[in-house]
Amino acid sequence: MLDFRSIETFLWVVKLGSFRGAAQRLNTTQPAISQRIAQLEREMGVKLLNRDHRVASPTPSGRQMMVYAEKLIGLRAAMMAEIGDRSAMRGVMRLGVAETIVHTWLPRLVKSVNEIYPNLSLEIEVDITPNLTARLLAQEIELAFVVGPLSASGVHNRVLADYPIGFLASPSLGLGKGPLTPAELARFPIITFPRKTKPYEVVREVFDRPELPPIRLHASASLATVIHMAVEGLGIAVIPDAIVENELADGRLQLLDTDLAIAPLTFTASWLASPDVVAVERVAELARQIAQSSLAVDAPAQARH
Repeated sequence: MLDFRSIETFLWVVKLGSFRGAAQRLNTTQPAISQRIAQLEREMGVKLLNRDHRVASPTPSGRQMMVYAEKLIGLRAAMMAEIGDRSAMRGVMRLGVAETIVHTWLPRLVKSVNEIYPNLSLEIEVDITPNLTARLLAQEIELAFVVGPLSASGVHNRVLADYPIGFLASPSLGLGKGPLTPAELARFPIITFPRKTKPYEVVREVFDRPELPPIRLHASASLATVIHMAVEGLGIAVIPDAIVENELADGRLQLLDTDLAIAPLTFTASWLASPDVVAVERVAELARQIAQSSLAVDAPAQARH
């Protein structure tokens, strides 16, 4: 009798193109993957995979099998979502997170996942959006919280929140009175997100004016480093002010008044289309709810600054 484990294994071998990739995705060993595929081929009575040069590709029968495998796995996921207990959602979800989320509401999400889906584990990787996007498309992570929406084929996006970008500095710089002109801001080093990110490019374009002197643009992949440099008075941080609520509240940083406008960063939960995405979609929706509630809580505090 066919079992779902063998069918799911076959589906992931085809999607990832290798036994090794399927083993990593299913948290098992390559010999176990080979054994499941061999068992499935025996039960079906046909060869389902070509194994050439370490690349696994479906035979004509395998391509037919994929159609039914996706339907079966999708129906199983839908059945578990509608009928099953929340605790039945189990396994490991690989989650990629942009650092802005780490500094805002990620701990709340992890706590909620622990409470609502006690048998679901999260493997969290923190990186910049371009790197996380590449990992998502390579199916090395299942869900990404990134600056989006992502436009790649097969990617689903759910908007989480928009984060306004602020110009933030230590009171020691004496920039409390405004509005500050671009020329006044350009006198100081600008500290922001790392190269190859959308915020970095936007900040560079904002100050790329013939009437302004060349700016000193410090970039860091660590927002904690950016915040620390700004608190120490080493320059003006151009980052979402939502991530420095504590520093604003205790006076270590101040939100500068300037006539420069930078579009807010839109963060999305992004994932690839797949027949077995119920857990991913549920965590994405939970993230959206938490992100929106965080904005509602932060809004009064931001208004005071």
